[in-house]
Amino acid sequence: MKKISLALAWVIASSMFYAASAQDDGPTPEEQAMAATADRQAVFKLLRVNIGAIIGMAQGAPFEAEVAERNARRIATIATMIPEVFNMDTRGYDVQTLALDVIWDNPEDFGDKAQALVAAANEFADVAAGGDMAATLGAVQQLGGTCGNCHDTYRQDVD
Repeated sequence: MKKISLALAWVIASSMFYAASAQDDGPTPEEQAMAATADRQAVFKLLRVNIGAIIGMAQGAPFEAEVAERNARRIATIATMIPEVFNMDTRGYDVQTLALDVIWDNPEDFGDKAQALVAAANEFADVAAGGDMAATLGAVQQLGGTCGNCHDTYRQDVD
């Protein structure tokens, strides 16, 4: 009786697993495009959060060298993810994005621009680590310029 119960339990469990796997073939291409877009937007939201404090200091908020350095190091780390989150070409899908289609036509240039942001953020962080307010705030333009260089080519104008 015990063997029959175990066998019956196994058959039921196997049937449930098979039915569940047959119904769930994974996300559709549209769902994958939506997820890829959400991932990209999350990366850029984190970049925006971290550059925000730096821009605030450049616009008159109290200068905090440690925050400027920390946020720039975060930007450098997060920026390494930019090309990866654009691996999926979402052209042709109904997704809300500011990304221009040309990203997928020029992946090497796009990757180079992301790498330029990594380098600029690390350079800015090195300056901020010195604690010199004038030098740090003077370096903001170069950091922001790398963002703008990419936006000019690969992002819809929102102004």
